[in-house]
Amino acid sequence: MNRQQSLLGARGLTDADDRLLTADEPLADLHENCGGAIPGTLAVPELLELVRQGRELGLRIAREFSAFDGEEMVSGFVRIHPLSAEDGGGCELLVENWQRNGLPEEESQALGERIDAIDRAAAEVSARLDARQQVQYVTAAARDARAFEEAVENDPGKVWSDYVTLEGVAHRQPLHWRLLDGATCSIEGSARHWRVRLIPIGPQGTAPRGFEMLLVADQPLTDEADQSGDTTQESQAVHSRLIGSALTPVLRQPIARIIANAETIRARLAGPLRDDYSDYARNIAEAGQHLAGMLDDLADLEVVEAPDFSTASEKVDLADAARRAAGILGVRAQSRDIAVILPEPGEPVVALGEFRRVLQVLINLIGNAIVYSPEGSKVTIAIADYADETASIEVRDEGPGVTREQAARIFEKFERLGRDSDGGNDSGSGLGLYISRRLARAMEGELEVVQPDGAEPTSGAIFRLTLPSAR
Repeated sequence: MNRQQSLLGARGLTDADDRLLTADEPLADLHENCGGAIPGTLAVPELLELVRQGRELGLRIAREFSAFDGEEMVSGFVRIHPLSAEDGGGCELLVENWQRNGLPEEESQALGERIDAIDRAAAEVSARLDARQQVQYVTAAARDARAFEEAVENDPGKVWSDYVTLEGVAHRQPLHWRLLDGATCSIEGSARHWRVRLIPIGPQGTAPRGFEMLLVADQPLTDEADQSGDTTQESQAVHSRLIGSALTPVLRQPIARIIANAETIRARLAGPLRDDYSDYARNIAEAGQHLAGMLDDLADLEVVEAPDFSTASEKVDLADAARRAAGILGVRAQSRDIAVILPEPGEPVVALGEFRRVLQVLINLIGNAIVYSPEGSKVTIAIADYADETASIEVRDEGPGVTREQAARIFEKFERLGRDSDGGNDSGSGLGLYISRRLARAMEGELEVVQPDGAEPTSGAIFRLTLPSAR
């Protein structure tokens, strides 16, 4: 049940570094609930942006705002008064007409998931952090982020902020993650500026078990393509890099903006809107997310079909990779009330392959299983076999299963068979399983559908990934 509480005004004072020095109780509470401390950088992103604008432009700003304090939506009318250098060079904040609106948990969670989906579609660098914000692994899709990826690989285990240069954050790291979520940074080898997203992993209301970190560039990567006239690279002559090297970076940002704008309209954040127009905006956002997913698939397709494509050979614990993939997809599973059953902790099941490619395959398999399983069911990940020569892991769902006829075609390019999802989701590109099998075979392994003894499936589908054993 929603509750609404109207509060009196509140005053605050910031310095030239946008640190909140003093604040009345309502503003101080909001600041601290967002992870801040007094004195400390203003931790409410919506207010911080207005303060920065007022300070940098020397203009008075009066505007409505809304922010989420971890439990409720807080809104009000804020007046920003920039101060002279003699007075400290900061700003005075006057907040009036405070309103606290308790949102239903499912509504606030859905809004957060949509925002996270938008940023995942736009991100060109993704990483997994532990609870102390130390980098466990990183994947860079943009060529100007490769130096960042290599820096992590060459000197692993540091706090992520040690690998970047934070802009406008002068405090010692690591800060509380809420203070760093949304920060701007630069990375070695890139002329672009990057926005940092830190998405906590774990049940809401508890300390995060880790974080999904995304870096979203402020602009597309311009194609300063190799115009040196070098035509000796035969693989480039044979295999065009049109999608991954040219179109994907250019299209990613406009599509992300379409999704973000459509979600803003759909959620009525820009003002009242008729229900039918809100539905139109939702359809636009879903179409944009579909296009973003297709771009990612087409870029991966180009990579795996390149004549010179190869994978690294390193030791990969399949059970650990499965747990990490399930953690990344945890919110998606929770939204459909699907339990993901993981392998029991025990002796590592070590295969030979490339960790990020194994993770990519498992994310695809587990993601498909979540889509095709009915709500309230379960997806089971189990070690299928661990011998001296091979190591295998299976992903099982409780959906309609795969017939023998479908199994013969399911790994073909652009194949979308009539295996219906519980939610009627048929928006895939038909490339995920094709790419996953190509990756498995590039690692000298195999990806296959495990067929039941009878002619037709009885319950659910089983996909098995097999790789060479590291024993």
